[in-house]
Order: sequence, then C-alpha cells, then structure tokens
Amino acid sequence: MKKILIIGTGGTIASGNMGEGLTPIMNAEQLLNFVPAVKKICRVECIQPFCMDSTNICPEHWVQLAVLLHRQYDQYDGFVICHGTDTMAYTAAALSYLVQGAKKPIILTGAQKPISFDSTDSRVNLTDAVICASSDRLHGVMVVFNGKVIQGTRACKTNSKSYAAFSSINYPYLGVLRDGRLFPYIENAYLDKPVFTDQLDSRVALLKLIPGTKSSLVSFMLEQNDGLIIEAFGVGGLPDYAGNDLLSVIEDGVKNGKTVVLTTQVQNEGSDIRVYQVGYRAYRCPRILEAFDMTTEAVCAKLMWILARTDDMERIQKLFYTPVSNDIFDYS
Repeated sequence: MKKILIIGTGGTIASGNMGEGLTPIMNAEQLLNFVPAVKKICRVECIQPFCMDSTNICPEHWVQLAVLLHRQYDQYDGFVICHGTDTMAYTAAALSYLVQGAKKPIILTGAQKPISFDSTDSRVNLTDAVICASSDRLHGVMVVFNGKVIQGTRACKTNSKSYAAFSSINYPYLGVLRDGRLFPYIENAYLDKPVFTDQLDSRVALLKLIPGTKSSLVSFMLEQNDGLIIEAFGVGGLPDYAGNDLLSVIEDGVKNGKTVVLTTQVQNEGSDIRVYQVGYRAYRCPRILEAFDMTTEAVCAKLMWILARTDDMERIQKLFYTPVSNDIFDYS
C-alpha cells in the first residue's frame, strides 16, 4: 500500500460553528475519523503545520508548506493538503512554482461544508484526494474537488457556495473521479528529482481596473511594490483618459525597475493586447509583460517566485514566458 501524508491547514472542511460563524477547529487526524475507508486505500500519516481560515493565508504559509514538502518528500508516495477553498487556487499555484517537477502527487482539497455536517462534500473530496495521491498516473501539484482533477496553475474558484466550486481555466481537466475510481486524462511531465524553492517576493500587488481608474492609483501601487499586475478590460485594453495617461505612469514604473503584467478581467480565453488601439500602445512597450491565458492566481504566484530570484528585466521576461506546470501556452 502507498504511504500518504495528509497535511492539515484548516479551512471549511475542518470548521465548526463557534457562535460567530464557521471557524477551523479540527486537525488532520480528526478529519480522518470521518473517512475510515481511506485506510483501505493506503497507509496514512498526518501533520498539522497550522490551522486557519484560508482567507488569512499569506505567502509565508506557502513557503512553509513548500519547506515541509521538501523535508518529507522522500518518506511518502503522495501528499494531500486539506485547505480552505477561498485561497486554495493561490496556494496551488504557488506550490506549483515552489515545488517543480514532482513525480509524486501533491493534492489540494477542501470542502464547501464542514466534514461534521450531515450534508457535506468533505468526505467525498477527501477520499478522492487520497485516491489521487495514491495514483501512479498523476504527478505534481493539483486541486481535486467535486470529482475533477485540476492542474495547480489552472485552478480557479468560480462558485462561492455550490459543490462545483472550482474550474480549470483555459486548460483541460487532468482527470475525473466517479464512484471512487480515477480516470486520468493527461499525465504531467516530471523530473527524477524535483526542484524546491523556499523564497517568494510578496511585494506584488493586483489592480482591477474600473471605468475612471486614476493614474495616481497606479503610481502609488508601483511605488509600494516590486511588481504590479493589472487586470485590464476585455482582451487587455488600457484606458487613456484626457490628462490621466495610465500607460505613461506604467512606462515610468518599468524604467525605474518595476515589473508590470497586463492581464484580463475576463476569466476565459485570455488576453491579446494587440487587437485594439487601447492595448496596442502597451504592446509596443517591450518591458510590459502580458499574461495571455494564465490565471490571475498563477500570475501572482509566478511573479512572486520570479522576483525573489532576479531583478534583471531580461531574465524576468524569460522566466515569465517559460511554461511551468502548464501555466501558460508556449508563445516562444
């Protein structure tokens, strides 16, 4: 039988109602008591690095998980991380950069309702995650939720309440689960020895444009951060208001060593800033990066990973456009 490590971090799956809303109160060992059938699938051990609502998870927690995985990697055949749904896609993306090329499955899962509730998705999701962590056909970081296996860099929470909480954005599902059976579709590439990293630059910000966004806001965010991601309109239009030129502010920022990525607010099909005049001006500035078909979660995590490694613009650009865990179509 495979030996699997379950890593508890809190989240809805581990929550109970303490009088002021749901709060994580259970550890990984307690979660296992609700799914005794798991012991027939594999040998399981548990660890609890922290227990919190995923709303409170920060980049330092991603690094903590990556360090834990590095230390435990040789002792186990697969890993299941029980995590809150609200920031699960960010954690999955971050771990995809911090732990690259893993042959062993690293599965994130959680639930929309606590495991102690009579009506809950927790038990199925946790069982499915263990099945996937025990598979020889799945590799690297993935989200397993509602019977779907999603690439860690492509997961996005698209429903706030229903059990079908996560979707795979601009990329096929890696597999599905039905009645306790895994049907893998895509097998990820892997390395004999995965590459672990334990540094991120958390000075990365995200700005979602709205009609009338002031260039002074862009200027402030560039001053306060090393990298800025701008969710523009449509395929990547960047407004140019009379006396309020956002592009000029961005160009000044990149000249001063800041990294700027343009992406789209539209969830599916990605950006193409060359299509309209409002985007083409930005396209002509070679120092402005374009996210294309990447998720915002992946862009955030990748930029933190890159900026912790280098401040050289040419290397930043090369690393950003180099696919990692199928995060971006190869535009080279």
